[in-house]
Amino acid sequence: MAGSPTFVIIGGGLAGAKAAESLRTKGFEGQVVLFGAEDRLPYERPPLSKEFMAGKKTIEEFTVQPKSWYAEHDVDLRLGTEVTTLDRAAHMVAFNDGDHEHYDKLLLATGSRSRKPPIPGSDADGVYFLRTVDDATELLGQLGDGRRLAIVGGGWIGLEVAASARGLGTDVTVVESAALPLLALLGREAGEVFVGLHRDHGVDLRLSTTVEEITTTGGTTTGLRLGDGSRVEADAVLVAVGAEPNVEFAERSGLVIADGGIAVDETLVTSDSDIYAAGDIAAAEHPLFGVPIRTEHWANALKQPAVAADGMLGTPASYDELPYFFTDQFDLGMEYVGYAAQYQATITRGDLGKREFTMFWLDGGHRVLAGMNVNIWEGLDDIKKLIRSRRPVDAGALADPSVPLSTLTG
Repeated sequence: MAGSPTFVIIGGGLAGAKAAESLRTKGFEGQVVLFGAEDRLPYERPPLSKEFMAGKKTIEEFTVQPKSWYAEHDVDLRLGTEVTTLDRAAHMVAFNDGDHEHYDKLLLATGSRSRKPPIPGSDADGVYFLRTVDDATELLGQLGDGRRLAIVGGGWIGLEVAASARGLGTDVTVVESAALPLLALLGREAGEVFVGLHRDHGVDLRLSTTVEEITTTGGTTTGLRLGDGSRVEADAVLVAVGAEPNVEFAERSGLVIADGGIAVDETLVTSDSDIYAAGDIAAAEHPLFGVPIRTEHWANALKQPAVAADGMLGTPASYDELPYFFTDQFDLGMEYVGYAAQYQATITRGDLGKREFTMFWLDGGHRVLAGMNVNIWEGLDDIKKLIRSRRPVDAGALADPSVPLSTLTG
């Protein structure tokens, strides 16, 4: 393929693999080079805190494509390489191993890394940050009957690992600085549901509590010292306080940054017409909500690459999927769709006590911004229609399970 265009993909996760797949599916016959920082085939990350951590899935089961696929589709896969420099003028990217590559079009899908707060003792043996399958494998080796795990942070990763660890017989303590887990994202009512869920399953949940120190003996963690003076004894500590997008090299190159990520329009092109971004790092202008939205969830990594590939091939498409994420914890399954950053009220239909309900987030004009099904496996498409309609809804009808959601979508 001498003389053919070269499309470079930076990022060896789900988004990068799906981008390579989309380019070939859409008929691109030029050179495709995929760089990944890990020395592993691209894989999905949600199982790391769910099925893999619970011992129910192997890495092979959530690897995106087998090694043979890349050879069969003429994708030049280069693993164990991390981008260090982006030279936009020269259309060149350089890597930590001294390698460099010219591109005609470039897709950035570098994902994010675990946030590492300045907690004393966080560099001790037995302290974990969950981002890679190697992280998950090491942490999983610390779990089981009679073992003690302390988790700093009551977000999705912290709660999912807590549920998986309890399923393996581990004693689990979760320390969260907010009054409720997930409070900023879901609000008080939903936060209280997760409090009840975890306490019912034996998790020691410490709320409105700070961590002053990860205690150690001989360089190995022994637990936590909390802001109220109490201590948590533990054999292992997981710090799960969020993620930081890997965008430093892009920012140094002069690409526009927004919401902590790389600013892209609805076609996923950046401020440079030859560079696209997808997944965790993409702060994408949403055609429905009219604001840049950056979410660190599986659905974006799965679906955005096809839209980016369209743009790279000269047939721009619009990414208008509603933000979506899910979780599975103990006997609770949940799906959330929409964007509720500016919500004014919530409405619930169903039974909070039984953890079988749908919750809606509304703006000041009684328009549905987002919806969440908990242990209910129907109606998600109707929720999406309500969000997309941008029409006011009757609060009483929305709260009444006897009124089908389909009758409210217009």
